[in-house]
Amino acid sequence: MEDMPYPDWLRFARQAWEKHGMPKSVVELGCGTGSITIPLVNSGFEVTGIDLSADMLSVARNKMEATPQGNRLFREGSIRWLQQDMREWVLHEPVDAVISFCDCMSYLLEEKDIISTLVRTYEGLKPGGIFLFDVHHPNTIIRYDEEQPFVWDEKSVSYIWTCDLDAARCEIEHHLSIFVKEEQGNLYQRFEEVHVQRAYDPEWMKVELIKAGFRDVKCYADFEWVEAEDDAQRLFYVAVK
Repeated sequence: MEDMPYPDWLRFARQAWEKHGMPKSVVELGCGTGSITIPLVNSGFEVTGIDLSADMLSVARNKMEATPQGNRLFREGSIRWLQQDMREWVLHEPVDAVISFCDCMSYLLEEKDIISTLVRTYEGLKPGGIFLFDVHHPNTIIRYDEEQPFVWDEKSVSYIWTCDLDAARCEIEHHLSIFVKEEQGNLYQRFEEVHVQRAYDPEWMKVELIKAGFRDVKCYADFEWVEAEDDAQRLFYVAVK
C-alpha cells in the first residue's frame, strides 16, 4: 500500500509550533503504532501516546524499544504510552501541545464525541497551549463514494477498496479486502477490514472549538498554510488555548 505521509504531519506540527511557541510536553491522541510519536520523542520532546487499542500500543512500545535510544528515553520519562479513550483522556498535569493526526477524529461518529474530545483537550492544555488535528473535508467523503472502487496491485500485496456512503450523515464505511503474498509459493492470505468515518462541517467544528474555550482557531488545507476551501481533502485545525 502507499505510504502514509508521516513526514508531512511532522512538518506541519513543527511549523505550527514555530509560529505559536515550541512545546516541551506533547500528547498524541490516537497514536496507533507510534509512527508520529516516536520521531517526536527522538527529536527531544516529552510525548505521551494515547490510544484505545492495547494491540496498537504494544506494537508502539516494541518499535520504541528497538530504536537506539528507546530504552534510555523510556527510563528518563520522555515517552509514556497510555490506553485511554480520546473522548475522556486525562493526565495528572497539563501539557504544552496536543496533536491528533491521520484523520483519527474522523472516526468519532457522533457530534457529542467530537465535543467531548475538544472539551477534554482544552482542559488538558496549559494556557497558551495548542491543539493540532486533521479530519476529512465533507467533500472528500463524497469523492470516495463517487470514485470507488479503488484497486492497488503490487507483487507482494494487493487490495480492493469499496465504500458505502450515508449521505445524510456524511458518514462512509470503507471495506478493504487485502491480499498478502506468502513468502513461499504463489499463495496469498486474505484479510478483511472495515473502517467507518464521518466528516463534519468546517464551520460547525470552528464553533465547537470556540465553545470549548479555544481563543484562536484557524483551519488550513492539505498540510499547507492556506485557508481551507471546498476543494481541500484534509482540513487542518490549529486551536490555541
